[in-house]
Amino acid sequence: MTDSAWIQTVRGLIPAQDLGFCHAHEHLFTSHDHAARIDPALLLDSYECTLAELELFKRAGGRGVVDAQPVGCGRRADLLQRASEASGVHVIASTGFHKLIYYPGDHWLHTASEEVLCELFLTELTEGMFLDGDHAFPRQKSSIRAGVIKAASDSAGITPEYLRLFTAAGLAAKQTGVSVLTHTEKGAGALEQVELLLDLGLAPESIIVSHLDRGLDDFSYHVTVAQTGVYLQYDTIGRPKYHSDREEAEHILRMVEAGFAAQILLGLDSTRARMRSYGGDPGMDHIVVSFIPLLRQVGVGIRDIEQFTVGNPARALSIKKA
Repeated sequence: MTDSAWIQTVRGLIPAQDLGFCHAHEHLFTSHDHAARIDPALLLDSYECTLAELELFKRAGGRGVVDAQPVGCGRRADLLQRASEASGVHVIASTGFHKLIYYPGDHWLHTASEEVLCELFLTELTEGMFLDGDHAFPRQKSSIRAGVIKAASDSAGITPEYLRLFTAAGLAAKQTGVSVLTHTEKGAGALEQVELLLDLGLAPESIIVSHLDRGLDDFSYHVTVAQTGVYLQYDTIGRPKYHSDREEAEHILRMVEAGFAAQILLGLDSTRARMRSYGGDPGMDHIVVSFIPLLRQVGVGIRDIEQFTVGNPARALSIKKA
């Protein structure tokens, strides 16, 4: 990372070195959309509660958050900016797309061409995000810019419909120099996603693969993905239905020992059920208050932890030369 590296936040460009301690995959606001009807835990509709959670994060030492909610899927760009200004936390917003299950059958995302989608993503990155789009094609443009592109696939892999969406996302990333943040189903399909994005011309350091740690049984798979050079977003922390935090910490130690400390990012992938201000648990201070001490306990060094939470996010989220 150079002194000239920049990151696009909802309050404008910041020098990458100013990002600070960052959660690289969260969800701060989700309105009453189709996704929230599928799973009520995805409804994050209180400005006051989300602001309180960001303030909790800030008091613990947090300075930056990636909001991974894309256009047309309940994102609230206006509230992201407002909460960022009020809390002082840098927020990097997402354009792009989520899993298809989160869009009703008549949603415009299902029929928009690759060219239209690419242009939409480019507009949100270079001019401003749209404040509408959950139902009809977005028209109400703001001046608040996205700083990353979300791309998702489900357990079926990259079907023809996902190929259209991923191609649009990859081309927009290539033209702007921003990174692509992918959603995987418990890590499945990660290599397929990475191969496609690399074929579209993205550098490995412009690709962030999320949720790989939903499954920790196959360590060799994590190593294989890491060997491509992409960032691994570990965000299944504080989620005992998958595994304990100690198991997560021990897995991260193994990845560090295997030589991949420079590619690890951390986050909580928050929902209503995991934000204390919404009545959930453990809260956005969990990584600082509980998980980092556990990492230290199992043997992860403080310099590696600083890399996961400060250095790596600054590099992963910085705008590369297009």
